[in-house]
Amino acid sequence: MKLVLGLGITGFSIARFLLQQKIAFKVADSRQAPQRLSEFLSEFPTVEVALDGWSKSTLEEVDEIFISPGIAQNEEIVIWALEQGIDIVSDIELFSRYVQAPVIGITGSNGKSTVTQLLGEMVEASGKKVAVGGNIGKPALECLHDEVELYVLELSSYQLDYSKNLNLLTGVVLNITPDHLDRYQSFEHYTNSKLSLYHYCQNLIINMDEPLVPTQASATHFGINIPKQEQDFGTVTCHGSCYFLKGDEVLMGVDEMQLIGEHNVANILAALALGDQIGLNMVTMTDCVKIFKGLEHRLEWVTDKQGIAFYNDSKATNALASITALKALIDKHENIVLIAGGLAKDEDHAEFFELIDRDVFGVVLIGQSAMDFEHGIHTAKTIHAQDMREAVSLAKDMINNGVVLLSPACASFDMYDNFEHRGREFKRAVLG
Repeated sequence: MKLVLGLGITGFSIARFLLQQKIAFKVADSRQAPQRLSEFLSEFPTVEVALDGWSKSTLEEVDEIFISPGIAQNEEIVIWALEQGIDIVSDIELFSRYVQAPVIGITGSNGKSTVTQLLGEMVEASGKKVAVGGNIGKPALECLHDEVELYVLELSSYQLDYSKNLNLLTGVVLNITPDHLDRYQSFEHYTNSKLSLYHYCQNLIINMDEPLVPTQASATHFGINIPKQEQDFGTVTCHGSCYFLKGDEVLMGVDEMQLIGEHNVANILAALALGDQIGLNMVTMTDCVKIFKGLEHRLEWVTDKQGIAFYNDSKATNALASITALKALIDKHENIVLIAGGLAKDEDHAEFFELIDRDVFGVVLIGQSAMDFEHGIHTAKTIHAQDMREAVSLAKDMINNGVVLLSPACASFDMYDNFEHRGREFKRAVLG
């Protein structure tokens, strides 16, 4: 008997897959009434469901557990299972047992969704049947199909924690910065979780600008510098213009991409390196870069109104992500008003506050962290808002021209279902 832990999107996908494979299973969730409970009971009327806390009896007759990424390693049921020697694996591990086509894995603290989506579009433009999913869009198990020629998966540290036998054609760890430290004993443990992706890769793509990722001579490297080897990717600035390079070959101008910010230059380099590793045509890839507008909620341009540009960066759930967004806009705009706040993570916000005081005109603070953030900001004007509609109204009244940026540097769960919900509310307030 298998046990599915967690009745969210991932848990649903595991349950559907096990049912298709005629594998007996039951389900457990610590919540008394998970959001999709009625839907689950309707779709799986004969499946045993244990709710409202964990019980050791749930583990009776269980020989393997498929765990959702939202369940931490210090949960009681995880500890009990490990004490009993029951294997605990991710949906990605289950996926790897059945997949027939090559798989590319992408992880990192920031940028992994952008690289995953861009690479997927590059593969599709090359005429191959591709499936994109994992920690973005569809769960990996829902991507499985006999016609798929290549899988591009975004992998979270949580999914990697419970994976032991993946087989990746190639993969990349984009970057590693303090994040999710409430789920890990230390930053070192989080780092090791990210780096574990390379254990499963036949070919490695390595970011030369990320000091926590060890270099390897046999790997393909990328970075914001002139490439050192013929197979590596980088950039060069010449006569005031910057260009993407493979070795010493000029691929395209950086100003030809629609995305903004140095972080997106790095993201594009990673996608090019991965695509080159799997044999995609370079012209096809650069054509995709030129038309790629990025993903929703990731430094997404919303509109220009009365001299003010509005950007939705709701996906910025940590300080570094917001710092990155601010730096991308500071290079191009004056008079920036930031909307920030929410459920702050256990991290150092000093650099974030320093950047705000130096280069941001004003900050509208929302959510649980509003008072703490106000205490950290000393020069920029601060004001509080109760909801997103009020935040947008206050922000646009602070300047006559410039930028209003939603980049919260916090998780969203104190006010919203998720960062997507928060971003949609921002756009609704802006466009309404």
